[in-house]
Amino acid sequence: MATLGRSLELYFVDGHPDGMLTAEVFNWTGHVLRIPRTQLAEGLSRPQAKQTGVYLLLGQGDTGTKGYIGETENMSQRIAQHAREKDWWDIAVLITASGDALHKAHVKYLEARLLEAASAAKNGAVENGNTPLGASLNEAATANMESFLETLHMILPAIKVDFFQSRTRPVLQTSQTPRGLETEPRFFLSLPKHGIEASAVLVDQELVVQVGSGVRAKWVGDRKHASNYRKLHEELSDGGIISSRDNGCATFTQNYAFSSPSAAAAIICGRSENGRTAWKTKDGSTYAQWESKKLEETQP
Repeated sequence: MATLGRSLELYFVDGHPDGMLTAEVFNWTGHVLRIPRTQLAEGLSRPQAKQTGVYLLLGQGDTGTKGYIGETENMSQRIAQHAREKDWWDIAVLITASGDALHKAHVKYLEARLLEAASAAKNGAVENGNTPLGASLNEAATANMESFLETLHMILPAIKVDFFQSRTRPVLQTSQTPRGLETEPRFFLSLPKHGIEASAVLVDQELVVQVGSGVRAKWVGDRKHASNYRKLHEELSDGGIISSRDNGCATFTQNYAFSSPSAAAAIICGRSENGRTAWKTKDGSTYAQWESKKLEETQP
């Protein structure tokens, strides 16, 4: 059965995509408000900020993304307090429901589940000092909150909040290969001089580098350019997803999904790299040539 599409409505409050915005989904009771810290006073004056909800504080630290997850019955007051006490964050995300429908037990449950998701994703450092126990909800309320979370996890990446998105993917046995995966080409990238061989499969618009693929153990490219890729390379090494070997090379210990061929190629090569020409199919076609051929096949 095909998955039905859903419509997400984003409203850019001041007309700028990087400014304050709201996000809502048809037939979903939730409401998401993203506030840059530079617009905090304006954002916290909005009605939703006075409601009961769960919130995220996001920023960058020395080792990458940092996040704090909290809940409160008045987000405006709590986040203003955080603004006085915490100087590392630059984005606040406020999650509420229409009619102030979330109560204390709901948001305590959501807080605990979001912390679980952040810890499992390992996509940044969680700044919470204690792990909350959550709240005990009855069966119906638990189902409602899980449904609420399912939609929330669809919305957050759309507003550039990837804190809960794990890029690791399970290793599938042949019998578990999802329909369609076996028909997609496998791409290869090699650095013979360094003994590196890597393979990847395109799945759901992501290039998934396969476990066991070779990768440079250290970033060797320009440290000023491609700084995001360099930082990601360091985070993958620190997190054990890239494991070093004695010969100066390393391997992927898990399947790992990249949003573009160039991102995957940069991490493997340890420098900026055009993934559209670096990745090749088994017959020697580049990713760009394979893509062009696919486009030609769709034309009348």
